[in-house]
Amino acid sequence: MTRFVAYLVRFAVILFGYAVASLAASAFLNVLFLASLGYTPDHTHPTMTASLYVSIPFVALFVAYFAFLPSVIVILVAEIIGRRDWLYYALAGAVVAGVFLGLVDHAQESIFAVKETGAIMAVIGGGMVGGIFYWLAAGRWAGSWWTDENPPISPAPSGS
Repeated sequence: MTRFVAYLVRFAVILFGYAVASLAASAFLNVLFLASLGYTPDHTHPTMTASLYVSIPFVALFVAYFAFLPSVIVILVAEIIGRRDWLYYALAGAVVAGVFLGLVDHAQESIFAVKETGAIMAVIGGGMVGGIFYWLAAGRWAGSWWTDENPPISPAPSGS
C-alpha cells in the first residue's frame, strides 16, 4: 500500500512540475514577444501588466497541449533511468520543442507552423526554460520511487 501511495505522490509531483514548466515556457514566450515589439520595462503600463496575468496562463494551455506527448516520453525516460541533472531537462525541453516544430511543420495547412528563424529559436528557448523549471519543480527527484524497499543485508563480519 505504501508503494502505491508513493506512486500517487510522484505522479502528483510530475503533474505539478509539468504545470510549472508550461507556465514558465509561456512566460518566456510572452516576454520575448513583448521585447520583439520594442517594449521595455520603462514602457510598462498597468494594463499591459494585467494582460500578462491573463495571457501567460492562456498560452500555457497551448504549450501544455502541444508538448504533452513528447514530454511524457522524456519524463518517463527520466523517471526510469533516474536522471536528476538540470542539463538533461534543458536539452530534453529543446528536443520537445523541436518535436513540436517538426510536427506542425509537416502538418498540412497548420496555422501553428513556425517559419521564421527567430521564432523557431524562441520556441526552442521556451522549451529549454520549461525543461529547467520542470527540473526545479519535479525533476530533481526523478526515479526516487524506483528504489528497492528491501536492500540486501550485508553479512555480519565473521569473528576470528
